[in-house]
Amino acid sequence: MDERNEVILIDKPLKWTSFDVVNKVRWAGKYKKVGHAGTLDPLATGLLILCTGKMTKQIDTFQAQEKEYTGTLELGKTTPSVDLETEFDAEYPTNHITQEAISQVVSQLSGVIEQIPPAHSAIKINGKRAYESARKGEEVVIKSRQVEIKEFEVDTTNFPEISFRIVCSKGTYIRSLVRDFGKLLDSGAYMSSLRRTRIGEFKIENSLTIEQFLESVPERLSKLENLNNQQ
Repeated sequence: MDERNEVILIDKPLKWTSFDVVNKVRWAGKYKKVGHAGTLDPLATGLLILCTGKMTKQIDTFQAQEKEYTGTLELGKTTPSVDLETEFDAEYPTNHITQEAISQVVSQLSGVIEQIPPAHSAIKINGKRAYESARKGEEVVIKSRQVEIKEFEVDTTNFPEISFRIVCSKGTYIRSLVRDFGKLLDSGAYMSSLRRTRIGEFKIENSLTIEQFLESVPERLSKLENLNNQQ
């Protein structure tokens, strides 16, 4: 079967890994080569760019583009993974936190900043994924990196839950922002939900759910067959 060169936008389901999506699309669509442009954690949902065939050469270009996320964080508790993948390990006060303090922290975490990726991340340290060591309780030392937070909006209506929208550069870890958000408020925080809504010019509203993609497979294969017959 001839290779197809496509960019497929998928709305990643909750609890699926990015590889789960790649695998599903590859086998269902009978593609020879499929890759994704930017991992999403299993507990995150939203836009995943899949490239097939020769379009896989564009993966690095897509990964380098700015990204937009929406989500929620909870003040007053922490987990080792900074999300709900792991159990709560500490509680902190929140009654001292004012709207002014929150605004100051948002300002501190905006623009070009230094951040340390979370220990529970896919970053390789000495050839080993950081999360593999972190899950075993081993100490993980990760160097800080420079990232840019271009937009950072928060809604404190449901305090101590805070909703946010973030536009950021490549390499930004939202869980690191959440962790630092809690620390700078002399409290703690964990991320309770995360959704990627945009990568460069690619938007979530133009994506397909897994179910929609599977429904489109017969038509995609039919087009390929017609193309092969014309050659």
